[in-house]
Amino acid sequence: MTNDLAGQLLTLATNLATHVGDTALAGRRLGLHNVETKSTPTDMVTEYDRATEREIVATLRRLRPADAIVGEEGGNHDGTSGITWFVDPIDGTTNFLYDLPMWTVSIGVHDADGALCGVVYAPALRETFSAVRGRGAFLNGHRITCSEVADPAHALVGTGFNYSPANRVAQANRIPGFIDKIRDVRRLGSASLDLCFVACGRYDAYFEEHLYPWDLAAGSLIATEAGARVEATHGPTALAVLAANRALFARMKNILVP
Repeated sequence: MTNDLAGQLLTLATNLATHVGDTALAGRRLGLHNVETKSTPTDMVTEYDRATEREIVATLRRLRPADAIVGEEGGNHDGTSGITWFVDPIDGTTNFLYDLPMWTVSIGVHDADGALCGVVYAPALRETFSAVRGRGAFLNGHRITCSEVADPAHALVGTGFNYSPANRVAQANRIPGFIDKIRDVRRLGSASLDLCFVACGRYDAYFEEHLYPWDLAAGSLIATEAGARVEATHGPTALAVLAANRALFARMKNILVP
């Protein structure tokens, strides 16, 4: 990276995500001792979610004291610099709990113009996705691009389910309306990784409802910089997102969005 601000912030975000992600992975392999629930019995949080966010926030407060921070586990701080860090310390906590590899540390940095840079690190996969606005997207340092599939019938589509039982039922009930129109559907359990899979062509499209800014801050930029179109809509309390390559986006929207 060059020595401009965006490059410096991405380097910091990448170093942070790598350090705390590797620490969390090593800790998980030794076993979990403090697992609790949040909004519902299926909305889990572990000691590593909180410890990881605490370390990220403490480092940012020391190195970037004028920046704002928005963290999933409540590590929020106001800022005056115009820079905001969106931190998802472990995106895919249920996967982390069960020692499945599909979880990430996601750090996105925004300025007055929106997403500036972001990193999504998947420790168990040893994969680092990153992007700076206007400079393309990368996986482990190699440039990536989204797929070119234009026919929904050939599209592999990722999605996710909310922790609320009522929301999960509503989401599941939509699947019969489109499952015959696409190649197949996948559910990883990590929104940031889903977006990165669109970015590198492992998915052709991804959609999900009831998300939050920390879920999308890094992954949306990475997918966009890889050539995908990403559209997020605001609901009363949360976000919905649709991401797909540009040849597929409009047709997928007609199929997927009620």
